[in-house]
Amino acid sequence: MQLKNVIDSPCGLRFILQKLELQSGFARRCLLDMEMLTDADAIQESYGVLCHFARFLADTDHVRISTLLFKLQGVKDIRTTIKNLEQKATLDDIELFEVKHLAILAVDVKKLLRQHGLDQVVEVPDLDEVITILDPDGLKIASFYIYDSYCEQLKDLRIQMRQHPEQNDQLLLEANELELGVRADLSKQLHHFAPAIRQALLALAHIDISLAKAAQMHHMGLCFPVISTDGTSRYEGLFHPQVKDALESNGRSFQPVDISYGLKPTLITGANMGGKTVVLKTLTLCQYLFQFGFGIPAAMVTIDVKSHIFFCIGDEQSVEKGLSSFAAEMKNIDAVIKASRNERKLLALIDEPARTTNPTEGAALVAALLKVLADADMSLILTTHYDIEPGDARCLRVKGFVDGVMDYSLVEVHDGEVPHEALNIAQALDIDSQWINLAREIINKNERIL
Repeated sequence: MQLKNVIDSPCGLRFILQKLELQSGFARRCLLDMEMLTDADAIQESYGVLCHFARFLADTDHVRISTLLFKLQGVKDIRTTIKNLEQKATLDDIELFEVKHLAILAVDVKKLLRQHGLDQVVEVPDLDEVITILDPDGLKIASFYIYDSYCEQLKDLRIQMRQHPEQNDQLLLEANELELGVRADLSKQLHHFAPAIRQALLALAHIDISLAKAAQMHHMGLCFPVISTDGTSRYEGLFHPQVKDALESNGRSFQPVDISYGLKPTLITGANMGGKTVVLKTLTLCQYLFQFGFGIPAAMVTIDVKSHIFFCIGDEQSVEKGLSSFAAEMKNIDAVIKASRNERKLLALIDEPARTTNPTEGAALVAALLKVLADADMSLILTTHYDIEPGDARCLRVKGFVDGVMDYSLVEVHDGEVPHEALNIAQALDIDSQWINLAREIINKNERIL
């Protein structure tokens, strides 16, 4: 699965990508085309590279960093030109310029990386010979022209054209023929370097992406993860960058939470506005960030590698498919159940399933879902506001109101009972007091009858 396929997941992944300061459009396209990593060694390797670039940003002066970033701004997507070269086509002047420009950039960036010991972290192929072919006069100018140095006969013709302008039409035809021959010869010489040119282009994009990720880690306070070896994921000081940013812009603060989960189902209960959905969004976001090699929004984290990630949340009505909210939600959860019977190492995060149906059937569906998925080789985190029998599921509850203030931390409990705090939350929101007081009277009356 590629990053572009999940960028619009409601977990907030697009926000992270929009805050990533990439230097070239080509690097962004490469990032979006990146495949999700499902191998622990590959993930470890990606974070090893990122760690080197994070140290580079921390230890290097601003001028050197700015120089490197400026160079990377010049990277263009010339994959079509490279493909033409691989197919042994004769390149035109624009394509030859693109190859020369990339070669000069690659050589310059490689020199900068070598000064800081990064040339072995991301290997940029040596394209000095490409520059020699396209820059016979050694001018090191990022432009292309069929120089006189390429052909003595062409040089003589150009002299004649200057000396005898009345003969230019005939001489120009002859010159054009010679220039075509030069382009064909240059393309033939460059064909051998096509794989190295392609590798250099991708390496420059990789450097751009790694620098942007490292800078984002510093600016957002993200951390490097540890890869889990026991199937358990553990988060300390977990936060959602987009929600935190929105709160801080309004003078409020985000309360980080601690949470861990393994292969045993985890049930999170709590009143509405208790932060349950934000926890699921953040866990989903972190799993994607981890398996695409980004920094993680937490103080400390250990994450288990998953093969597939399912995130079922909110109103999933599908107008195109003619499905109601409930029907669309049931279809998505059914996909999780089917996958759990055929795949290993799944992560499923399901937010308040069956919320749109009546409480009796809704609670039964949630309790049954926990039982169906209890023995699967997967991690399941499920939130609900229904009072249910959790079975063997681990139960967490949002702590709730403490001294009139909402505490979003998660505490372990031994049943699936949901705290009744809706009226307290409504009162804290300064909702009409007559409405709230009448609701309390009805609740107290019902409790006396029972």
